[in-house]
Formats: sequence, structure tokens, C-alpha cells
Amino acid sequence: MKLTIEGIKNTEEWESKGYSLPKFDRAAVEAATKAEPFWIHFGAGNIFRAFQANVVQELLNKGVLDRGLVVAEGYDYEIIEKMYRPHDNIGALVTLKSSGSVEKTVVGSIMESLAADSDNEKDWARLLEIFRNPSLQMVTFTITEKGYLLKNAAGVMMPGVEDDFAAGPVLPKSYIGKVVTLLHERYVNGELPVAMVSMDNCSHNGDKLYAAVNEFATEWENRGVCKPGFLDYVNNNSKVSFPWTMIDKITPRPDAKIEKILSDDGIEQLEPVITSKKTYVAPFVNAEECQYLVIEDSFPNGRPELEKAGLYFTDRATVDKVEKMKVCTCLNPLHTFLAVSGCLLGYTLIADEMKDADLLRLVKRLGYEEGLPVVVDPGIIKPRDFIDEVVNIRIPNPFMPDTPQRIACDTSQKLSIRFGETIKGYLARPNELKVSDLKVVPLVFALWLRYLTGIGDDGNPFELSPDPLLEECRKYVPEDIDSLLHRKEIFGVDLFEAGLADTVKSYFAQLNAGNGAVRKVLSEL
Repeated sequence: MKLTIEGIKNTEEWESKGYSLPKFDRAAVEAATKAEPFWIHFGAGNIFRAFQANVVQELLNKGVLDRGLVVAEGYDYEIIEKMYRPHDNIGALVTLKSSGSVEKTVVGSIMESLAADSDNEKDWARLLEIFRNPSLQMVTFTITEKGYLLKNAAGVMMPGVEDDFAAGPVLPKSYIGKVVTLLHERYVNGELPVAMVSMDNCSHNGDKLYAAVNEFATEWENRGVCKPGFLDYVNNNSKVSFPWTMIDKITPRPDAKIEKILSDDGIEQLEPVITSKKTYVAPFVNAEECQYLVIEDSFPNGRPELEKAGLYFTDRATVDKVEKMKVCTCLNPLHTFLAVSGCLLGYTLIADEMKDADLLRLVKRLGYEEGLPVVVDPGIIKPRDFIDEVVNIRIPNPFMPDTPQRIACDTSQKLSIRFGETIKGYLARPNELKVSDLKVVPLVFALWLRYLTGIGDDGNPFELSPDPLLEECRKYVPEDIDSLLHRKEIFGVDLFEAGLADTVKSYFAQLNAGNGAVRKVLSEL
């Protein structure tokens, strides 16, 4: 059994082992896709293979679509050369159920895989051809938030950007330079419309993509190195749109336990590849069963009916509400509570924390009792249903290898959004809600301060996770936490002005009362 076009032709063998297979005419779909591509995706990583590619397969199987995907990789070309092409762009998706079972799918919806490399003459020529085609409706991205940066944190241009600014849309080297060069090709061939859709997991992602593209277009126009009018084209929403999206699906690195399951079924050549850029890829991906993709419905060249596979299309304001629901109330705050308490209690797996009666009670109280009263209901997804899924299915999933230590990274950058917004919601409605009723939110702040001591509840030191403000914040603990509690940029509010500082300080004192004090406070609350 091989993950290739030829290898999956023995359908009885695959189906007898429990695999769902593509149910469409591969040759016909491939020919139609190459003639009239409608969707090209940049970023050939695991989330794309587990989510977008599987959505397209579902719609091909249903007959809703008659064409598949084109994927391009603009950072690590070895993913294409060493993983996609040897397997004819076919892969296995293993969906990890919270029950402990798995669902196995052979995904064959990707019809072309290309290196977005201007030095690769054949692939680059094909990319230019795709962008010249009037059929192209959407260009999507999962290149991480860093992929949209033209400058680093120190304000220095990223490699290749300045050269691409000077040269114009000719053989670009930077990632965004390549994307804008291809968009320019679409402009010079009739100002053809298209949607440029970031699907990266960051707030207001469409604005981040737009800012990068617009800066390139502005530089090129100012320097006279592109066809005049390109900047106007980029800024004409009826020609080029940059929708906001909210994506949510946990797709961990391909796991050795999953590889063994597939290998025991008889699948060959499953060995992962670690590229020279340290990307870890395998012929299979593993992912949680829950997934959300909410998209601002702004597509100047039309779009496929992706809602028939469970995606949501709505307006920008609703995308923003869904994002806030997830980040400020229904998922991320619960993760942060589990992260800092888990580090203190010696847990190494988030899922295991959900078996802890004290932590489970407090997670539910944080979400349902303290968060839900101020959540902005987006209408298309019910917040209570979202939390139900998080608490009962997603976080307890034994297959999810997420650790408290990983989620505790950059906590100083997360508290203001994940908890400060809830406090502001209470302060804005004093006739209905009392800030003094918040107990778990100030407890999370106190747990974080206790975490900063680097001493576990058993009295042993543990390694603190990376955080840009780690050393600065540790200077305040334990002697001068008052100064820290005034910091609005960390907590979202001045905790003294909000009336929560004394509660935080009281918890902090109790949490520092000796070995076992953390457990005692959690249990009593």
C-alpha cells in the first residue's frame, strides 16, 4: 500500500483497513484544474493538508466542485520536492477523536504542487500562467504571521525585500515579493479580479496581508518599476480583496504513534522528512476533529460553495466577533489558566489536566460563569456550544500533545487580550455585573505571578517558558507586585483602578504559603 495515484487504485484493500478514499475521477479533475485553476494556496504545511485540502476533497466527492487545488510553497521548497511529488500530491489524514479512536482518510484533492521559487524556471512560469488565468478566484495563505513581515522586530528589512523593492516585479526573492509579482502579472493581463485570503491564525489577518502587498505596490509605483496603476488596482476592492478570516484547528506535528498505526495497516514509505530548513513533514498529517473557518464574504471574482463543507461566510464585523469570542472568552483564556497552573503542578500534558477535578471545575467556572456573560455573540456560532466543545471534546482529547509549557510561552503578551477584555466588559456594565464577582480571572493573574518565581508547588524549581518580558516581570516578584499590577499593557487594565488588585494580592500570598499551597487554593476555590 503506497500513497500514490497507482498505490490507491486497489480500493478494496484500502477500504478494508478503514480508509476513506477519493471518490472522484482524478484524471478529469486534474485536467480541469490545470486548464482553469480556481484556488491556489501558499503554504504547503500540515494545517493546509488537514483542513483546506480535505474540505475540497469532500466537495469533489459530493460533486459540488469539479476542480481541485494548486499548492505553492515559497519558503521551504524541499516540502514540494521531497514530500508532495514523490507521493503524487496524495497524503493521509488521521483525525484524532477525543474518544481515543482515529478516522483515516486518503486525501487526493491537490492536483498541482509548485515551488514558488523564481529561480525554478518551470514552476515559476506555471505560477505566472495561473495568475494570468481569468478562472482564478482565490489565493489563500497559511504562511504564519511572520510570513507577512517586511521588517524584523528591530526594523531591519527582511532578506530580499529591499532588492525586490528596487528591482520591481522581476525574479523576486522575498516571500511577499513573489506574491506581489504574481499579483502584478494578473494586473497587466487585464486587471483581473481575485481574492487574497489569509487563513493564518492571527487577528485581522487580511489587514496584515494587505499592508505587506500595499507597501510593495507603493514602493514599485514610487520607483517607477511596475506598470502604472498597479497601486490603484491593489486598493480597488472590486478588483482585489483582502478578507478577514478566523481559523481554528489543532494540527500537531506528525506523530510516531500515528505513523505506527498506518504502518501496521501496511502503508509503505511513511518516513518523515526533515528538510535543510528544519521543517518536519511526513506523508500523513494528524489533526483534531473540531475545525472552524469563518471568512469575510468578499470575493470579486466569485467563489466556490465552501459553505457546503461547513465553512462560514459572513461580514467582517462577524468575523471579528468570532475571533474575540475564541481569543477573549471561549478557548484561549482556558488554555492560559491550564498552562500556568499546569506548570506549577508538574503536568506535562494539557489533556491530563482535564482529569484533575479542581482544574476542571475552575476551567468551567472561568468559561461559563465569568466569561460568557460578557462574550460578544457572533450569531453564526453559539458561544456556549463553542465552550462545550472546548471543554468536553477539544482540550481533553488524549491525542493532543499540547503541553502547559508550550502554551505558557509569551504569557505576558496574552493576559491583556485573554482576560483584560472580560474585566472591561464587567466594568462597562456596572448595573448588571460586578467586578468583585470575578474569582478565577484574578486567580489566573496570581498564578502567573506565582509561576514567575520558577518554583513548583512541590518546592522544586522548573524551567520557565520563553517570554519577552520574563526577566523584567520577575524583578517585581514577590517584593513589588503592586508596581506590576498597575501595568495596563500587561493586564489590559490597571488592576488597582479596576478594583481587583487586592484580590490578586490575597491569592498570591496564599499561593506562596509553602509546598502544596497552590493545590490548596485551587481546591478551596
